[in-house]
Amino acid sequence: MKTDSENSSALPEKKFFISGKTDSFFSGVYNVYVFIGHFFKETFSRPFEFKEVINQCYQVGYRSLPLVSLTGFITGIVFTKQSRPSLSTFGASSWLPSLISIAIIRALAPLVTALIAAGKVGSNIGAELGSMKVTEQIDAMEVSATNPFKFLVVTRILAITFMLPVLVLYTGFIGMMGAYLNIHANELTSFTAFFKSAFTTISFLDIFSSIFKAIVFGFTIGVAGCYQGYYAQNGTQGVGRAANLAVVLSMFLIFIEEMVIVQFVNAIR
Repeated sequence: MKTDSENSSALPEKKFFISGKTDSFFSGVYNVYVFIGHFFKETFSRPFEFKEVINQCYQVGYRSLPLVSLTGFITGIVFTKQSRPSLSTFGASSWLPSLISIAIIRALAPLVTALIAAGKVGSNIGAELGSMKVTEQIDAMEVSATNPFKFLVVTRILAITFMLPVLVLYTGFIGMMGAYLNIHANELTSFTAFFKSAFTTISFLDIFSSIFKAIVFGFTIGVAGCYQGYYAQNGTQGVGRAANLAVVLSMFLIFIEEMVIVQFVNAIR
């Protein structure tokens, strides 16, 4: 049976454990802050890796088109089918194009595209940089007088930050086309009437907010994936952990940013 002195001696260890978790959290936040500061410093310093940025834009944008196209098209059809019964109950089926355009342009296109990019691009960046880290390829680049941070990290963050707004606009268009096909098949609405009704409720603020969301989401995905991969440890297990954390952190931050931006835009509106 433990004495009081033994129990009291165990208390500092528990307190240290809690303090250690707290210190680790704030240390991680500080490291991310330093990482982002290093990114901006390297972005505006020479030499500029234009060819690698273009290559990463191709990897992020063009190779994501099939998945983004399928998801956007299905999203438009499914949301239209789910919304029709509710509007039909009140005899307001004619409002369906306006409802679909508001939902897709304001919320679904940027959010769905960002989540797809977090799962596909974020995990790929985390795994790729993580494998390079644990196999010491990044150290070899430093020895060969190449700046690995600029070549590997800066180019990838810039690429996904530039390409995600393009993918969001593309997803919005594909989603609207899916919605049109469903509405045309049921209400026989013409193409001109559909888009005229759809865009009467869309303002410049809606389009600007969607593009702004895409830029923020893209930057978040790039930073999360590059940070986790660039500092991966513990061999192949660390590579898997880096890819997993890149996706989880990106999605978590995307939902928080979505909530904050929506509140800000609604305050302006």
